[in-house]
Amino acid sequence: MMQPMNSAKEKLRLLADSARERVRELKESPLPVIYVGCATCGRAAGALATIAGFEKALQENGLEAQIRQVGCLGHCYAEPLVIIQNPGFPPLLYQKIGAGEAGILVRSFLKDGSDPCYEYLIGALEADENFPTLMDYPRYLYENRVVMEHCGLIDPEEIDSYLAVGGYAALAQGLEKGGAWVLEEVKAANLRGRGGAGFPAGKKWEIAREVEKTPKLLICNGDEGDPGAYMDRTLLESNPHQVLEGLALAALAVGAERGLLYIRAEYPLAVTIMERAIVAAEEKNLLGADILGSGFSLEVSVFQGSGAFVCGEETALIQSLAGNRGMPQPRPPYPAVEGLNGLPTVINNVKTLSTVPSIIRRGWQWFRAIGTEDSPGTAIFSVVGEVEYPGLVEVPMGVTLEHLVLDVCGGIKDGKEFKAVQIGGPSGGCLPAALADTVIDFDSLKKVGAMMGSGGLVVMNEDTCMVEVARYFTDFTQGESCGKCTFCRIGTRHLRELLHSITLGEGSLDDLADLEELSQAIIKGSLCSLGKTAPNPVLTTLRFFRDEYLAHIEEKRCPAKMCRTLIAFYIDLEACARGCDACVACCPTDAIFTTSNRKKAIDQLKCVKCGECVYVCPPEYDAVRRVSPPEMIPDQGVEPLTEKEESQA
Repeated sequence: MMQPMNSAKEKLRLLADSARERVRELKESPLPVIYVGCATCGRAAGALATIAGFEKALQENGLEAQIRQVGCLGHCYAEPLVIIQNPGFPPLLYQKIGAGEAGILVRSFLKDGSDPCYEYLIGALEADENFPTLMDYPRYLYENRVVMEHCGLIDPEEIDSYLAVGGYAALAQGLEKGGAWVLEEVKAANLRGRGGAGFPAGKKWEIAREVEKTPKLLICNGDEGDPGAYMDRTLLESNPHQVLEGLALAALAVGAERGLLYIRAEYPLAVTIMERAIVAAEEKNLLGADILGSGFSLEVSVFQGSGAFVCGEETALIQSLAGNRGMPQPRPPYPAVEGLNGLPTVINNVKTLSTVPSIIRRGWQWFRAIGTEDSPGTAIFSVVGEVEYPGLVEVPMGVTLEHLVLDVCGGIKDGKEFKAVQIGGPSGGCLPAALADTVIDFDSLKKVGAMMGSGGLVVMNEDTCMVEVARYFTDFTQGESCGKCTFCRIGTRHLRELLHSITLGEGSLDDLADLEELSQAIIKGSLCSLGKTAPNPVLTTLRFFRDEYLAHIEEKRCPAKMCRTLIAFYIDLEACARGCDACVACCPTDAIFTTSNRKKAIDQLKCVKCGECVYVCPPEYDAVRRVSPPEMIPDQGVEPLTEKEESQA
C-alpha cells in the first residue's frame, strides 16, 4: 500500500541539486563545449564524421574542448546540427556542419575567437545583443514546444541532464498526491491519444483503474511504421527519461506495477538509449522497487517488435507481445479490461506519455489553454516532401494546414505550386491546396476525409500525380495487411491493381465506380483501423482530384507528367547548349546522343524515362522537356553525328 508522501520531493530535490551542479559546471567550463546532434537523422547526415572532424581539428590546433552528443532539434533539413558553447559567447547553433566545416569552426571561432562563422550560424540559444536569437527565425517563432522542449538540447544518455531541467519533478508530485489525483489531472486536461485515434487518455486509464483484476500493465507503443514518420523515434532517442516519467505517471494513475516499451527493432539506437535510460533511472530509484520511498514500484523493460505496421493497433501489439503473429482481435473486451495474458492493459503512444509530465508539472489549466477546446495541447508532425524546411514540427492544435506548410515549413521548394498534402500516414487523406485553411485537430480533419493519425505529413507540389500517390499508399497498406480479414487482404490488392492499370493508361470509367464501391466494402468488412482506413487515399483523391483520373483514362495522359508509361522526354534544341554533356554522362542506357549540329537528343527506344537528365541539365539552359502523352514530342528532324563527324568531334 502506498504511504503518505512527504519525502519523495525531498529525495528528488537532492538528486536534482546534484544534477544541476554537474550541468552548471559544464556550462561554466573554461573549455569550449561542443554539442552535436546524434539522433538517427543526425547520424544519417554525417554527425559522427562531424565529431571526428572536431576531434582532428582540435588536436591539430593544440586545443581542448568537450564534445557531447545530444538528440534531435527537429530541424532535419539543417543536419548535422552543432551547438558551440565558447566562453565569452552565448551558446550558438550551427547548421550543416560536416567534418570540413568543423575544422573551420575550430580554427576561426575556437582558436582565434574572432569569427563566429556567421555563414553557418542559425542563431543564439540565449539573448545576446550581438547575435540574433533562435526566436528571430520563423521555424522557432511559430512552434510551441511542449513535448519537444528539451530535445536536441540535453544529453539523452545522461540522466542528470534531464533532472537539471526539472525532470521527474512531476513524478515526485504524483507520488505525493497519489494516482487518483494524477488521473483527475489528465482527465481535466482532456489529453487525447497522440497515436492516431484521439481517444481520451484519462478515460482509458480510468477504465483500467476500476478493473479489480491485478496485476495491471502499462505499455508504451513505439511501433512507428508510417512511411516518413519519425516522431516517436526522435523522442525515444532525444529525451528518453521524459518518456519513462510519463510511463511511470500513467502506471501510478492506473495502478500498474509493470511497464513495457514496445519499440520496433528497426530503431536500434532508440532501443539502446531506452535500455540505458531504464538502468540509469533504476540506479537513482526513479524506477524499480519503492520509488523514492513512496511504496510504489514499477518494473520497466523493452520489447523489440518485428516491424509489422499492423502491430501499431493495440490488440495486434498484444498478440505480438504474447509471442503470436501480430493480428488484430475483436473488441470488446478492450485491452484496458482484458489485455496481455488476460490482465488489464493500458496502451499509450510515445507522444501521449511524453505529454503527461508537463501536464502534471504545470497544471491542466495550462494545457487546456493551448490548442482548441476539443483538441487541447500541441501536435507533432514529421513534415516531409516538397517543402523548404522538412523535419519535426510541434505546433498548437488549431493552426491551419496553410500555416504549417507555407509559414512554419517555409513553403514549397523551387518556386513550385502547392498542390496537396497527405496527412495521417498511409491511411490518411489527400487534401488539395484549396482546403489548406482546414484546421489541424482530430475532428476538423475527419470532416474533410482525412485524419490526424500519428503525425505524418507529406507535402506535394504540382509535379505530383495523385493517382500514383493513391497507388503508392495502397500498395503499402496492402503489403502490411495481416491477412486476417478477407476484404482487407484481397480488397486492397484489387484496389492496387485497378490504380496500377490507370497509371498505365489502361483504365476505364467503370474502374472509378469499382474503386469507390470496393473502398466502402473494405471499410465495412475490416476488423481493425488498418483496413478501415486503407481506402482513404483512394476516396480522397477520387473526391478532390477526379479530373486527374479522367485524364489518365480518357486522354491517356498524366497531367503531372509523372506516370512513366504516359510520358516521354525530349531535348529542346533551341535551349540546348553546344558542348554540354551533363545529360549524356547521367543517362544509364546511353539513350542521349549528339546531333549533327552538336546539340543533344534522346533515342526514345532506349529511354527508360528515369528523368535524371531533367535534374542534371544546367538551370541556365533548362533544355530537357517532359510531355504527356508521348505523342506530344515534336519532330525536330534530328540526326546523330556520322562516324566521321563523331571522330572529328
